[in-house]
Amino acid sequence: MQARIYQPSKSAMSSGMAKTKNWVLEFAPAQPRGIDPLMGWTSSRDTQSQVRLRFDSKEAALDYAREHGIDAVVLPPHKRRPNIRPGGYGDNFAASRRIAWTH
Repeated sequence: MQARIYQPSKSAMSSGMAKTKNWVLEFAPAQPRGIDPLMGWTSSRDTQSQVRLRFDSKEAALDYAREHGIDAVVLPPHKRRPNIRPGGYGDNFAASRRIAWTH
């Protein structure tokens, strides 16, 4: 069994950093997906590809993989630079703003 251990990036649909602190162990698919002849949906008989385990640290994920004989590859996290503005969101509506606020 092959797996990858990574720290997920933030969702593209929000600016928050929720669910990015934990490390994830995710199994690689053992067989390719196939097309169902009746409905045309893609499917697979590999149930391990549906398993996603979350851990508090990278070491905990590696220990779990070693204990269970899982060949795991650790991917380095891609950290983003924090976008911290001096005035924050309220600065958009400040009376001392030099230019008019528009969309």
